[in-house]
Amino acid sequence: MSAPTAVRPATRPDVPRLAATLAAAYPDYRWTSWAFPDDGRAQRLHRWAEVCAGLAGVDAGTTWVTDDCASVAAWTAPGAPAPAADLQAVLDRDLPKAFGSRHRVVLASELLAAPGKPEQPHWWLDAVGTRRASRGAGLGAAVLAPVLERCDADGVPAALTAYTSTAVRWFERFGFAVTHSTRTAVDHELPIWTLVRQPARPA
Repeated sequence: MSAPTAVRPATRPDVPRLAATLAAAYPDYRWTSWAFPDDGRAQRLHRWAEVCAGLAGVDAGTTWVTDDCASVAAWTAPGAPAPAADLQAVLDRDLPKAFGSRHRVVLASELLAAPGKPEQPHWWLDAVGTRRASRGAGLGAAVLAPVLERCDADGVPAALTAYTSTAVRWFERFGFAVTHSTRTAVDHELPIWTLVRQPARPA
């Protein structure tokens, strides 16, 4: 029997590696080619991962990684305070640059997922990804586990959006269920599924 995968909260020194992991995990995800312009897409994707899952999640203490940062899960906690002023300035400056001409459509599409979100406070999954060479070893499940276990202990739901049926089926393995479906704003190019996981009841 293999030893449990070591998972820990990410720290600032992890940001370059965890951003590289997400950037390496997302190129073949349909959302990536839809959300980022063709020019400089790899660099745009990396900066998005660095800022959103990296700096924002690390500063909030809500990004988890395997010890080698081969797998990452970045969350927003229920009732999370606004980012510090210096981080907010980075978000305001860099995210519009990362998404470029797609920025408004991406923001509008994110709002379309709202009807499926829980009304009560909940954890929101911003991103999860595993390097291709490390897939199939349960690392994705391992980095999700700390928050899902906390959700069960606190009686709090978890939620996310997915853009492919493959992703939907993967999250369903962890108890998530589709609560709303629509398509991306303006172009209607991609399906959007909102999924929610209710906390497990005590045995």
